[in-house]
Amino acid sequence: MRNETIQPARYTCYRAAGPIAVDGKLDEPSWRMAPKSTPFVDIVTGEPAWFDTRVALLWDDDNLFFGFWVEETDVWGTLTKRDSKIWEENDVEVFIGGTNAYYEFEINALNTVYEVFWIWKDILKPGSPYYGRAEFDPSRQRTMVLDGVGGHVHPRGERWGFLDWDFPALRTAVRVDGTVNKRDERDRGWTVELAFPWRGLADLADGRQLPPREGDVWRIDCSRFEKIGRNREVLDPCAGWTWNRHGHYDSHIPEVFPYVTFSEKSVAQIAGLAAG
Repeated sequence: MRNETIQPARYTCYRAAGPIAVDGKLDEPSWRMAPKSTPFVDIVTGEPAWFDTRVALLWDDDNLFFGFWVEETDVWGTLTKRDSKIWEENDVEVFIGGTNAYYEFEINALNTVYEVFWIWKDILKPGSPYYGRAEFDPSRQRTMVLDGVGGHVHPRGERWGFLDWDFPALRTAVRVDGTVNKRDERDRGWTVELAFPWRGLADLADGRQLPPREGDVWRIDCSRFEKIGRNREVLDPCAGWTWNRHGHYDSHIPEVFPYVTFSEKSVAQIAGLAAG
C-alpha cells in the first residue's frame, strides 16, 4: 500500500481546565472532558483491533499531556530496565515529528520507558541545528541506524537513533485495572498518563513558538503493540495498532502521523458547547 492513499487522523488539542496530577488515574475533569481519539486500528490494513485503545491530548503553559485508555484482559510485562526493548511486549507509544527529526517514546504496564531521538542522516551535517552538539554526535553516543521497519524502506533512507537521549523532566504514570502478571485473572486494562515539558520539544519545533500558538499544527502519532493474540497465542511479530493505519508494519513514517492542531480554548469551554 502506498503512503499517498492514507488519510492521517486529525485532532484538536485543547488547554487543560486545571492542574493535571500525573498519577495514571486520568480522573481530572479535564480528562473526562477531553475528546478521545477514534479506536486504534491495524497498522497495515486499518482493520479494527480486538482490544479498544484510545488517546487524548491536553496542554498547558508547561506541558503537553497524553492520556491512554488501554483495554486488556491480561495485563502483563516483564521488562523493568529503562530503555529495554519494550516493543517486544505489550506497550503504548508516542511519536512526535519535526521536519528533520522525531522523538519516539514507549511505555509498558510496569511503567518502564524506552525513548529515542531520531535525526535523518541527510540533515546531520554542517549547517544543521543538530550538528556539532555532543548529544547528537554519532561518534560519541550510543546509536541505532534505521532505514525502515518490517521490510518497508523509507524513501528518505537512513536516520540516526540516539539511544541515550532522555526527555528532560518527563513524567509518566500507569494505573492497572486488574492485577499485573496474574495470568488466571481477567483484567480490564490499564491507563497511562504522560507529561512532556515544552522545553524538551525545542529540537522538534522547527522555529515554532513553545508552547504552541492558536492553530499551530504538529505531527504526532500514538500506537500500541500487542504480543498476545485473540486466542491467547503468542504473536511474532506483535500486532501493531495505530491512530490511523500506516500501510506498512512500520511506526517510523512521519508522513502518516496524525495532524494535531493546538487550540487556546479550554477543554471545559468545548465540553460546555457540546453539552449545549
